[in-house]
Amino acid sequence: MAGHSKWANIQHRKGRQDSIRSKLFSKLAKEITVAAKMGDPDPDKNPRLRLAVKEARSNSVPKDVIDRAIKKALGGDAENYDEIRYEGYGPNGIAIIVEAMTDNRNRTASNVRSYFTKHGGDLGQTGSVSFMFDRVGEIMYPASIGDADTVMMAAIEAGAEDVESTEDGHWIYCSDADLNEVSNALEAALGESETAKLVWKPQAPAEVTDLETAQKLMKLIDTLEDDDDVQNVTGNFDLSEQVAAQL
Repeated sequence: MAGHSKWANIQHRKGRQDSIRSKLFSKLAKEITVAAKMGDPDPDKNPRLRLAVKEARSNSVPKDVIDRAIKKALGGDAENYDEIRYEGYGPNGIAIIVEAMTDNRNRTASNVRSYFTKHGGDLGQTGSVSFMFDRVGEIMYPASIGDADTVMMAAIEAGAEDVESTEDGHWIYCSDADLNEVSNALEAALGESETAKLVWKPQAPAEVTDLETAQKLMKLIDTLEDDDDVQNVTGNFDLSEQVAAQL
């Protein structure tokens, strides 16, 4: 398989480097609360909640924070959040998808629009860029779990559609509807994964070779991710090795 594209690493860059851990914990706890409120509070009976708890654990969210988020949904006093997807173009026409959870649509829409405008982008209509991405399940294992052939065979048996292996790890992809089933099958074969989530995977990432464009793009993404209403930001780009080294 081809090497894992840089977009995935860029997608998670802020989450790994963010010094304000409470902000990251808050976003993950919000997803847990919403998932528990929409379905069964038992992760074993609620695929979305199970995946949300897994993601929280992979980001070192304490167990008591996870438990409180679930209990909040059960208490009936949890906020009602709308899940909204915004789509637009960043510097040099890079396609960007922003996923948000908000209790105030007007506030979030206004903020997201202003971020795009301020950093050289344009907010578009729903569907304006999502056709350039595939909505898929992504399951990640560390490289230490086994070699590429071992993981590939396990992924095929589990019903996955694609695998990308590098020295940094293994990324296994499946249809969005099959994520829970494939994740469970892989867990039985390989052990617990580091992450298992739905993602927007670019069909043909554009390489960014200009440093100024890359700086503007990353500033836009960082600003979007700093917003409390924004859960995930994904772009259809790769940074060239030379540009990535200068950031």
